[in-house]
Amino acid sequence: MNLAMVRYILGYILQIEGALLLAPALVAFIYQEGTIQPLLVTAFLAFALGLMLRWHKPKNQIIYAKEGFAVVSAAWILLSAVGALPFWLSQEIPFYLDAFFETVSGFTTTGASILPAVEDLSLSLVFWRSFAHWIGGMGVLVFALAIIPMADNRSMYLMRAEVPGPTAGKLVPRMKDTVKILYSIYLGMTILQIILLKLAGMPWYDTLINTFGSAGTGGFSNRNLSVGAYQNGTYEWIIGIFMMLFGVNFNLYYFLLTKKFKDIWKNEELRLYLAIIALATIGITINLGGLKNNLSGSLRTSFFQVSSIITTTGYSSTDFNLWPAFSKTILILLMFFGASAGSTAGGIKISRILLIWRMIIRELKRLLHPRSVGVIKLENKTVSEKTLQGVSIFILVYLIIFASSLVFLSLDNVDFETNFTSVLTCLNNIGPGFSLVGPMGNFGFYSPLSKIILSLNMLLGRLEIFPLLLSLMPSFWKQK
Repeated sequence: MNLAMVRYILGYILQIEGALLLAPALVAFIYQEGTIQPLLVTAFLAFALGLMLRWHKPKNQIIYAKEGFAVVSAAWILLSAVGALPFWLSQEIPFYLDAFFETVSGFTTTGASILPAVEDLSLSLVFWRSFAHWIGGMGVLVFALAIIPMADNRSMYLMRAEVPGPTAGKLVPRMKDTVKILYSIYLGMTILQIILLKLAGMPWYDTLINTFGSAGTGGFSNRNLSVGAYQNGTYEWIIGIFMMLFGVNFNLYYFLLTKKFKDIWKNEELRLYLAIIALATIGITINLGGLKNNLSGSLRTSFFQVSSIITTTGYSSTDFNLWPAFSKTILILLMFFGASAGSTAGGIKISRILLIWRMIIRELKRLLHPRSVGVIKLENKTVSEKTLQGVSIFILVYLIIFASSLVFLSLDNVDFETNFTSVLTCLNNIGPGFSLVGPMGNFGFYSPLSKIILSLNMLLGRLEIFPLLLSLMPSFWKQK
C-alpha cells in the first residue's frame, strides 16, 4: 500500500472541497445570511488540511487497484465529515451526527433527510446540500481526475473504484480526456435543464436546486413537498424527463455526439431501461384510474414518480405513500433495479439485472444439457466468467448487508415497512421510502446507531459496496 500517495491525493480532494464551499458562501453573501462565517471557516479548514496532506510530495507516485480503493473510500468519508461542519457550526443542525447523515445523503445523491422542515434551513445551506448532489453525481474522484495532474495509467484505478456499474472503460485512449468528455456532457445537460426550467417560469434559485437534484439523481429539494409544492405540470415533465436522461449511461451520449447512432440503439441496457419505465408508467397510470379520470394527469404523475424512483432521485410530485398496493409494489421493485451503469443513478443497475437473468437461463439450460457451454453476451460481446462471478458476489454481499442493516434497525422498534424501505432507500441511494420515511416524512426519529448504519448504507450503495468493505479489513492497509 502506497500510503504516501493515498495521503497526497486526499489532500487534493480536500482542497477541491474547500474551493467548492465558496459557492454556498457566495449564496450566503448574496442573501446576507449569517451562515457565511461557518462556510468560510470550513472552506479554510478543508484547504489548510489539504495543504498539510500535500506538503511532502511522495517519491513513489505509483498507485494500483489497492490504492484506488483506499483513496475512494477514505475520500468519501472525509468529504462528508468536513462537509457536515457548516450545518453543525451554524447550529442549524445542532447534532453533528445528524449533520453528517445529511451531508452523506447529499454527496451519495441519496436525498434522505433528518430535517422535519427544509424551509427552516438558510438558503446557503440548502444550496450546499443540493450542490453536494451535483458534485457526487458523476463522482468526486472523477471530478478530481479532471483537475489533478496524474499520469493516465494511475487515474484509471481511481475511476474504476468509483464509477458505478460492473465495468468502467475509456471513451478515448487517454483517461483524463475521457473524464473531461463525461463532465462536459454532464455540465451541458445541467445547463440545458436550468434554461428549460427558467423558461417555464421557475425562479433562478429554485432552478439550481432542482437541477442539481435531477442531474445528480439525488432529490434534495428546497420545499418540504418537493416538486409537488409547485403544482406545475410543465416543471414535472421537464424534471421527469431529465431524471430519466441522467439515468442513461453517459457513454451513449458520447456516441450521440459522434453520430454512432447504431451503437446507441444496440445497447441492450438502454432498451430494457426504457421498456421498464414505459411498462411501469402504463401499469401505475391504469392502477390510479387514469383510464377513467384525468388520463393526462395520471400519466404525468406516474411517469414522474417512475422516473424519480428508477433513477434513485427521490423527488416526489405527490404522496405515493397513499397509492394502491399494486403501484407501491412497482415502485419498490424499481428501487431495487436502479438505472443504467455509468450514469449518476444508484441501485443494483439494469446491466446487472440483465446479466443475472441470463445467468439463471444458462443454469436452467445446463440442467437439461449438462455438457453444454453457455456463453453469456451483453451488447454482442462475450461477458467474462470473472465479471459474472463479480456480479453474483455483489448481489450476495448486497443481500447480506441489507439483512444485517434491517436487523440493527429493528432495535428501534419501528414498524417493518418503515425499516425495510429505509434500508432499501439508503442502500440504493433513493431518498424517500414508505410509511414514516415516505415523501412527507423524514429519518430524524431514528436512534444514533440506526443513523450510523443508514449512513454506512448510503456510502456502501454509492461506492458499490466493495471499496468501503475492503477499507474495513486490517490487512488491506498493510504496506506489502
